[in-house]
Amino acid sequence: MIRTTLKTLAVAALLAGTAAAGWAQEIVLRATATSNTEDEDYDGLVVFKNFVENASNGAIKVELFIGTQLCATGQECLQGVADGSIDIFISTSGGAAALFPYIQVLDLPYLMSDDRVAETVLTGDFVRYLREKALADSDGTIRLMTVGNTGGWRNYANTKRRVTQPADLAGLKLRTVPADLPQVLARGLGASPTPIPWPELFTSLQTGVVEGTANGITDIMNMKFPDAGLKYITLDGHSYMGAFWWMSQARFDSLTEAQKRVVVDGFAALQQATFASPKRKEIAAYEAFLAAGGDIYVPSPEEKAAFAAAAAPALDWFRTNVRDGAEVLDRFMAAVAEAQAKVDAARAADLN
Repeated sequence: MIRTTLKTLAVAALLAGTAAAGWAQEIVLRATATSNTEDEDYDGLVVFKNFVENASNGAIKVELFIGTQLCATGQECLQGVADGSIDIFISTSGGAAALFPYIQVLDLPYLMSDDRVAETVLTGDFVRYLREKALADSDGTIRLMTVGNTGGWRNYANTKRRVTQPADLAGLKLRTVPADLPQVLARGLGASPTPIPWPELFTSLQTGVVEGTANGITDIMNMKFPDAGLKYITLDGHSYMGAFWWMSQARFDSLTEAQKRVVVDGFAALQQATFASPKRKEIAAYEAFLAAGGDIYVPSPEEKAAFAAAAAPALDWFRTNVRDGAEVLDRFMAAVAEAQAKVDAARAADLN
């Protein structure tokens, strides 16, 4: 479907490019997030809208469509970006894995140590590398603008017991997205992966269809999962909850250079907002979880190392089963090592 739209998009981009010569003509960007107004995605879009409209002196308008008004699934929304009916869309890695499977590299467990390292990686050249790959794989129709955050870090949470070691996950029916990687990871840890759509997770926890999930605390509390019996959280922080922000390349090409700069700077502001939003929101979320009778466990460094060792086969699986997996993982690990060294040096300097 994406390939068949290429010629049409090229003509549309050419016509739009000749029309949008300056600030005089009003541009309207349609942006959608299939989440809700409590989510970090919405926070980012509000910042983006405010920045772009002000910096363009009102010449660029941003219309927000939160929920499923324009599309319902990641694949459907990305098709809308490719054919030009949607200008901007945010997905998780799982939501875009069918088209760009290698972006699941961010879901690989225990590779980044903390927010400072993750944010250094995601403001660097690794994202530009993914942008070029996604453009090539979509025949130049879908542009990755930036990668932010959508809920902090994934942690294991369940309805049954405190999890302090990989063996405690054995046999748990763990909710995953339909993508292969999270299912491989769950099996490697001894859990039973059970793909469940996000809107059905509350009922699935309540009825025992699943017994656990891997999410950030803000998502857990926004969806009121403790009311469905979710009681235990282990703060293993196994993967960073990356938010991939996509834009129609034809739409981007239709903008003047001045307009492109405003949009690019707007996405930089959006990224910073989504980096910050979970840090603020999770304070109240953890307090609410404890108030609801929840149990929070922080693994020791030795326990976390045991989780990492048990999850290591997922990296080998990614290398051999995901298109361009070995290349992407090597680039990612190099970016992480460089970021870790930079953060360590800055930390050491500040400790002196």
